[in-house]
Amino acid sequence: MTKRTLDEWLDYQLRVHPREIDLGLDRVREVWQRMGAPNAPRSVIVGGTNGKGSTVAFLEAMLKAAGYRVGAYTSPHLLVYNERVRIDGADASDAELCAAFERIEQARGEIELTYFEFGTLAALDLFARADLDVALLEVGLGGRLDATNVVDADAAIVTTVDLDHQSWLGPDRDSIGVEKAGIARADRPLIVGELDPPEALLATVRRIGARMQRNGVDYHVHRDAQDWRWQHRDGTRLTLPYPALDAPAQLSNAAAAIAVLHALGEALPCTEHALAEGVRTARVRGRLQRLAASPELIVDVAHNPQAARELAQWLDRHPVDGPVHAVFGALDDKDVGGVYAALGDRIARWHLASLSAETPRGLSAQAAALALPDKAAYDAHDDVAGALRAAHRAAPARIVAFGSFFLVAAVLRRMNGPSAPNP
Repeated sequence: MTKRTLDEWLDYQLRVHPREIDLGLDRVREVWQRMGAPNAPRSVIVGGTNGKGSTVAFLEAMLKAAGYRVGAYTSPHLLVYNERVRIDGADASDAELCAAFERIEQARGEIELTYFEFGTLAALDLFARADLDVALLEVGLGGRLDATNVVDADAAIVTTVDLDHQSWLGPDRDSIGVEKAGIARADRPLIVGELDPPEALLATVRRIGARMQRNGVDYHVHRDAQDWRWQHRDGTRLTLPYPALDAPAQLSNAAAAIAVLHALGEALPCTEHALAEGVRTARVRGRLQRLAASPELIVDVAHNPQAARELAQWLDRHPVDGPVHAVFGALDDKDVGGVYAALGDRIARWHLASLSAETPRGLSAQAAALALPDKAAYDAHDDVAGALRAAHRAAPARIVAFGSFFLVAAVLRRMNGPSAPNP
């Protein structure tokens, strides 16, 4: 029998389960146990509404600077699926992923797995075979019933809690917080990066019995002109460089990463130098990434109101001499009205892109326009390329292309391809 290519495997996985999302641990746990419950020696799981990928990037950079072999599982990917699984700083190869999928297929029998569950099990399998010191797992959706939560992680982080995926996680911050708190484990560290977390999250963590550490309570961030300080209530003080990752929330993400390593103590010791080097060198594609200078083109995966508020703060801190235009596209379950409200009058014109060519879940530009404020200037386009061309023809001082990962990926492909000089 001819072996499947990676693309063939991914296409096959979309057909195995009748639903794209089917939260629950029973199926994935059964297959995982049939595979021998492969796991790295130590693991950290990172959940939250926003900031998960950046926090994983900080942890990965800090641990690598300390000399550890690190695996990182993140989602979604931007350009290629291989980005989801990194082993000692390198994306997993097609051959490695296909071999892992073969092992999963042999183990699952008649159990139906989702696309994400296949990917999670593949990451766990590859990490267990890679002689790692630690694996970093980013939650895909929620936490309590997410496939990554099959692992009893040594420590956990909840970055932020805000409204997103309400149809799956609940209508308010309290119900969403309960789902995200489900990654905590009794007598193991759980870091809360949010300064004002919902009370239901805190109550759930206490009920589980995790050793909670909170931003603004157990550890603090102090900004100075040239650097910043991380200080713990036990007297630990660190002086650190500002992150290259530029959003206002990145300091909280870096601080949460430091807090979890501090809580793990001798299990994963890191010097102050390694922590500083990690803060300084961590990078994540698609997070306020500058692609061009004239006009300035920034891409960002801000796809919900909380992330849009962060983008608004960044725009206020980095003004330009001239209008700012937005290229925007979203999935059909997103609160686009909340995104528009967060940006307010910072955007002079909206170039709305339909994402139906990128994903069946894409929101049409016409539907996205219905939520715009009455006086907002906009034009609607059938695809990302058309919206980007219109934005460049308008020649604003800055273009911010943001929203869904699918939109950012389409912009990155276009700017990195042969047509990059003339988008």
